Amino acid sequence: MIASRQDYRRYVRADIAAYGLQRVGLIDWFRIDQLRFQLRLRRLVYLTNCRRWRLLSRLVLEVLNHRLAVRLGFTVPKNVFGPGLCLVHRGTVVVNPAARVGANCRLHPSTSIGDYNGTPTLGDNVYIGPGAKLYGDITIGNNVAIGANAVVNHSFPDNCTVGGVPARVLSSTGALEQGVFPKTLIHG
Repeated sequence: MIASRQDYRRYVRADIAAYGLQRVGLIDWFRIDQLRFQLRLRRLVYLTNCRRWRLLSRLVLEVLNHRLAVRLGFTVPKNVFGPGLCLVHRGTVVVNPAARVGANCRLHPSTSIGDYNGTPTLGDNVYIGPGAKLYGDITIGNNVAIGANAVVNHSFPDNCTVGGVPARVLSSTGALEQGVFPKTLIHG
């Protein structure tokens, strides 16, 4: 959670690295809509958590980001994701505000992280493939890759690949070993 200006800067640096970039230029700002949405979301979280008196700035940013979220198909609430989030493509992404996701999450379109009799908690370095659905009182460990169209309704340990309906462990190889994250994020 962003609780200071240093946290805000750390989150932004990690988010930019998740896209394989070292910095965001003007062309990147207009070319990568998902990153623009994310950086605005991080700014909103910072203003909400640390600068509550900046009401007009928050309101303007909230409206701009909501319009962009509708265009991209995102329903991503504040204070859910840790640093290093990467929303790979535009498309439907729905996340429950009660969910908690660790650092370095790579999220593809048509995914849903919801609650049904509980809240999902995801660890660090989690890859979520296109169309995956995660719901319920579940805990996903660190370094987990969730395959495309998987329906995850129970918990999984660290360092594995899961898939299927309902999801089951397919491999003991985690997301880091499969190379789904940019090298700048892992080594940088």
